[in-house]
Amino acid sequence: MDLSRRRVLQSALTLAAVQMFPGISQAQARRLVFATFTGSWEEAHKAVLVPAFRKANNNAEITLDPMLSVDQIAKVTAARNNPPIDVMLHDPGPALTAVAQDLVEPYPVAKSKHFKDLIPEAQEVNGPAIFFQVVGLTYNPETVKKPPTSWHDLWKPEFKGRVGITNMNSTLGTGFMVELAKMKGGSESNIEPAFKAIQELKPNLAAVAANPGQLASLFQQGQIDISPGNFNAIQILKAQGVPVEWVAPKEGAIAFKTTIHIVKNSPNRELAVALIEAAMSPEVQSKLMQSPYLVVPTNTKVKMEGEIAKALAKDHAEMKKKFLFQDWKKINEQRSAWIERFNKEIKI
Repeated sequence: MDLSRRRVLQSALTLAAVQMFPGISQAQARRLVFATFTGSWEEAHKAVLVPAFRKANNNAEITLDPMLSVDQIAKVTAARNNPPIDVMLHDPGPALTAVAQDLVEPYPVAKSKHFKDLIPEAQEVNGPAIFFQVVGLTYNPETVKKPPTSWHDLWKPEFKGRVGITNMNSTLGTGFMVELAKMKGGSESNIEPAFKAIQELKPNLAAVAANPGQLASLFQQGQIDISPGNFNAIQILKAQGVPVEWVAPKEGAIAFKTTIHIVKNSPNRELAVALIEAAMSPEVQSKLMQSPYLVVPTNTKVKMEGEIAKALAKDHAEMKKKFLFQDWKKINEQRSAWIERFNKEIKI
């Protein structure tokens, strides 16, 4: 095919894509790419968020690319001028990193329908928070007859070779290590006590998972009986018939918000905004709050109810009082070094 015919064909394909998705520019002709999290988050977004987004946007094509936040940041950093991702999802630490590295652009708050309805803590200009995550103790009630009540229970002799944790690449893993350090005299700036405690936990460790999704799979496969775990991920496992329960330890469950961001230089900015609007909407957040997803909402128009109200908090005010929120600005100062050390020292 000669150059002139190739250009004609490319122009025709681009025009066809623009005609299929009214309102987007030629630069936006490729499908939207949303980097969600692995495991239950991908499931929930595929089932609820994607259909809502497509319905409101002329069936615009979207690809979910599940990965950890650290991998999202690495992928976008490697191609800043032509990023392969349009929308990123981040927990507090990676969100701070993405903003500091100029990888995301401010959200168009003035034009947003739903931003003003989010709780104040969720109204982040560089990327609104669309849900909370809560980390407590997960266990198999068929093998663990007495429900755990404390993080310290992970070290009990009866759990030898039956404990699972995630590495520190995940927010779950880092958050657990920080809380463990604080329990033993450390802080967000000093988790040396946590590294010592994890060494002492080694006889009980059956696996160190790469991410929360992999940790959930270990329960399905019967390889572990107890672990730190995300509340909503466990609810999805329960709905699938996996024998698993979740409990807040007496020291307090860990909570953190998760934000969604427009990637700087995205060729799909309009659709990226449309996806985030859908994620903030009370319709989507209400559905995600229901079984089996049980995602904690941030939109004030969504009343906490059902299992979330029963097991976690009846409203956002109670949640802020009840759970442990960590200082991720301090954590980020040393997190990279901690991750490297953890991966070298904590092996099964």
